Amino acid sequence: MGHQLPSPEVTYVEHKSDKDFYAIVKKVTIYLTILTLIELACGLIIYKIHHGSPGAVFMIKILVGGLTLLKAFYITSSFMHLGDENKNFRLTILIPLLLFTWFIIAFLYEGNAWKRNKNTNVGTVEHVEAVHPAFGRPGIHAEH
Repeated sequence: MGHQLPSPEVTYVEHKSDKDFYAIVKKVTIYLTILTLIELACGLIIYKIHHGSPGAVFMIKILVGGLTLLKAFYITSSFMHLGDENKNFRLTILIPLLLFTWFIIAFLYEGNAWKRNKNTNVGTVEHVEAVHPAFGRPGIHAEH
C-alpha cells in the first residue's frame, strides 16, 4: 500500500538508504573542505598583498564571496534538504535571499558614500550658498 497524501500539493520524497545518505554527506563534506581551504588561501594572499594592488585585493574578495555563496548552496541543498524539494518551494526560499543580499549590498554602497561625504562641506550653509548664491539671503528667493 502506497502513502496516502492529504492533498495533491503535498509531495513525498522517498528517503535514501543510510549508505546513500552517508555517501552524499561525505561528498558534500569534501566539497566544503576544499572550498574552505581555497577561501583560507585567498585570505592569506590578501594578507600578503594588502598594500599592493587594490584591484587584485577586490577581485580576491569577490572570489571569496562567490565561494561563500557556493558553500551556502551546498549546505542548504544537502544538509537542510532544500535540494529534495520542488522548484516552487526552492524559489520561495531563494528569491527573498537574493533580494536580501541585494539589500545588504545597497546599504553598504550607501554607507560608503556617506563615509566619503562625511568629512566634506556638502550640506553646510557655506556649500548651499556657494551652489545657490541667492538661497538663504533675506528678501532674495532662489528660482526653482
